[in-house]
Formats: sequence, structure tokens, C-alpha cells
Amino acid sequence: MLTKFETKSNRVKGLSFHSKRPWVLASLHSGVIQLWDYRMGTLIDRFDEHDGPVRGVHFHKSQPLFVSGGDVFFLWGGDDYKIKVWNYKTHRCLFTLLGHLDYIRTVQFHDEHPWIVSASDDQTIRIWNWQSRTCISVLTGHNHYVMCASFHPKEDLVVSASLDQTIRVWDIGALRKKVAPADDILRLSQMNTDLFGGIDAVVKYVLEGHDRGVNWASFHPTLPLIVSGADDRQVKLWRMNGNLASLR
Repeated sequence: MLTKFETKSNRVKGLSFHSKRPWVLASLHSGVIQLWDYRMGTLIDRFDEHDGPVRGVHFHKSQPLFVSGGDVFFLWGGDDYKIKVWNYKTHRCLFTLLGHLDYIRTVQFHDEHPWIVSASDDQTIRIWNWQSRTCISVLTGHNHYVMCASFHPKEDLVVSASLDQTIRVWDIGALRKKVAPADDILRLSQMNTDLFGGIDAVVKYVLEGHDRGVNWASFHPTLPLIVSGADDRQVKLWRMNGNLASLR
């Protein structure tokens, strides 16, 4: 073990490396986000505008930004599940994205486009344009909590894992190609979506093979592979091949 940090919180819910600096973000059950220098083992900064546990956090690849997804301890009605985008240089929350109706599990920036993907216990995945600060697509089809969602490093794909025991791969190519004015984007974000996702996203694969809820799934950085882990104590490796995906 190289080093360890004492966060002073009961639970650490999310972690993210900075792409260039020796930094780690830690999101905590207490609602605080901590920024650590892992070479020095020192706490650099803390951010504490969330009202409850922060489950997901992610650095932007090239901008001085990070995104976080939080919960609330108590609900009094309304949209209380918040995604926040922060500038760590100015120590400011730039804006808050509202739309999810339950716990937000993970958040991630896209490497190239001004997008964020989020996964929630409301059984949806949402894609947001953080420049226009709008939800541009809602992906529906899972029938239990969505535990994680992430972009493919190169292709127009999103992978999601759910407690419904499935992994889904979504084709979001139409989302990238679509050029719509801001009012159309807002209208699309408010539309109901069907079993196979929204207008701009369709299910390419539904991967079934786990016997319990799936907690994690992610793409390989360079190979056509997906790895998944579930409550059935198994880690499975899946190969994507054209219109098919199967256990390797």
C-alpha cells in the first residue's frame, strides 16, 4: 500500500483520479467532498454544499471542473436529488442540475463532448449538456435501481448496470449527430421515453447472466469488452461483436 487517507466520515462513496495532477477526489456519506494530494498525503480542499450523502464524483479530463451527485437525508417533496458542477480553482459550485427523482449513484463527464451521464435509483440514466445546463436524453428500460452508467472511451455508447440483474449497452450516436435549438433540447428532456430509451438513444445489447443485482459495469479502454460485477459474487467478462454481445 502506497498511502492512505483518513476522511473522518463513516463511509466513502465515490473516488476519482485527476488526469494530470496527483489528486484524488473522495465523496463522503457526510455530504462533504474532499480533495487530496496522494503524493503528500494531505487534504487540499473540501466542498460541502450537498445536503446529504455524495455517491458519485468525477474530474473533467481537461477543464478545472468536477461533477458530483448527491442524496438528501430527508425529503420534503420536489426535486431534491442534485448534480453539481464545480470549479475547483475558484472553489465554487457553478450550477446544479435537477431532474432525477431518487438517489444518484454515479456521474461521469464525457471526454470530448460537453456531456455528463448519471445513473439513479429512479431507474433511469440521464445525459446532460453541462454547457447549456439541460438534460438532453433520458434512458429508460431498467426496472430496478441503476447502480452505474459510463460512456465508452471512443464510441457513441453508454453501459449501465442495474439491480434488475442486467447490463445494458445504449447507442447514443443519434444524440451526437442531432443539432437542435435550446428549446427543442428542453422539450426532448421533458418527453416520456419508452422501454428502449429516448429518441436519441436505443438499446444495443441487454446482457443477462448474473443471478443477482449488478453493481458495476464498465468498458475496456481499447478492446471490445465489458466487465461486470454483481451480488451473485461473480465478475463476468463480455465481448461485443457487431450486433451481438456474449460472455467471453
